[in-house]
Amino acid sequence: MRRGQRKLAGNYIRLLNQAHDGLKRAFELRRYNIAKDLLEQCQEIAIKLGELIESADGSNRSIPLLEDYCELVYQIYEKTGSDCPADSYKTCKKLRKNIVQVENIIKHDTDSRMEVVFLPYKASMWDSLESVWKAAEEDPDCDAYVIPIPYYDKNPDGSFREEHYEGDLYPDYVPITRYDEYDFEMHQPDITFIHNPYDECNYVTSVHPLFYAKELKNYTGQLVYIPYFILDEIDPADEEMVKGIEHFCIAPGVIHADKVIVQSEKMRQIYINVLVKHTGKNKRHWGNKILGLGSPKTDKVLRIKKNDIEVPKEWLELIRKPSGEWKKVILYNTSVGALLAQDEKMIKKMQGVFRIFKAMQKEVTLLWRPHPLIQATLEAMRPELWEAYREMMDEYRKEGWGIYDNTPDLSRAIALSDGYYGDPSSLVQLYRNVKMPIMIQNTEIQ
Repeated sequence: MRRGQRKLAGNYIRLLNQAHDGLKRAFELRRYNIAKDLLEQCQEIAIKLGELIESADGSNRSIPLLEDYCELVYQIYEKTGSDCPADSYKTCKKLRKNIVQVENIIKHDTDSRMEVVFLPYKASMWDSLESVWKAAEEDPDCDAYVIPIPYYDKNPDGSFREEHYEGDLYPDYVPITRYDEYDFEMHQPDITFIHNPYDECNYVTSVHPLFYAKELKNYTGQLVYIPYFILDEIDPADEEMVKGIEHFCIAPGVIHADKVIVQSEKMRQIYINVLVKHTGKNKRHWGNKILGLGSPKTDKVLRIKKNDIEVPKEWLELIRKPSGEWKKVILYNTSVGALLAQDEKMIKKMQGVFRIFKAMQKEVTLLWRPHPLIQATLEAMRPELWEAYREMMDEYRKEGWGIYDNTPDLSRAIALSDGYYGDPSSLVQLYRNVKMPIMIQNTEIQ
């Protein structure tokens, strides 16, 4: 019997014990109509409990006990009338003893299989969970479910706008379960993994409130948060640099999770120090919770090779020279933060970048991969900037001399590229991990 089934069985047993207490009082007060109503309820609950046990394990030793229990309930019901026979009270004790035996069997006859759930929301962030899912999927004693959850763009006033569901954008080898086809209360998975820590605190997007970390804790044995991003490695003693990433450390997903897996031991120390400072809980508490085990994003990038990926035909036409030799491919990454901070200045910078790479297209192919939340962010926070950005983006795509990559597959773009150019972001750390050239763009140089 799985964790969720055990919990539901426990609820049924609690209801039966409450009914037994009520029966005792009803017999003492000679309220036989009430006693008969309670006996009917006992019969119904016991049948539901039996059906649950049979669905989990048809050979469970508690089934005969429940059959005996239902027979006893029937006998008491038949004897209960205008005057209660003397042995009815003793028979109630037998009912309680019977259910205690069922409860003990359920506690000890447990299924050793684990049930693990992964709750990504954006397909482009799936790489932050994939290697963990692969390990769970390959474990013969584990049932792993990938359940993409819906998310919403937000209006400037914080209300929800458009709903998005990206369940059809995951790799073919990942089996998807729809969020509305998995009963969390019934299943009560042993472990639930999330990569979205912000809950109601994100100004631009939000996952459905049912999947906020504080809600998920009610339906899982252990809630585990793994960040969808990788931060620059900084010294835990550098107070100014640490202050710049504090908001990542105190997000709701971090606070409510039972375990948090971060990219390194240094980052673990930063999380612990920040959380001690902001929550008042001691270092030992956070030290047990924060684990510096590394990021699955790095696992994915290190594993994938250029020869392993399928390159779209239209991309190959831009990457191959007439001789068949490949041009150098530069991944150009533009971030939400840089656009919000620099406004029109960043638009002008990007236009200049495109002019330069367009002139170099015979030797170098630009692979532009903008942050997936740029449109939602600019529409919510800088609508006038979105118009200028959209016009520039449309022109780039229409001219067709460079690649525009808005697909969920980040690892393919990294594997294809020979170097990184663009804004500071979590991609920079990934490129460091695979030891590829990096250049950060500067809006002061147009």
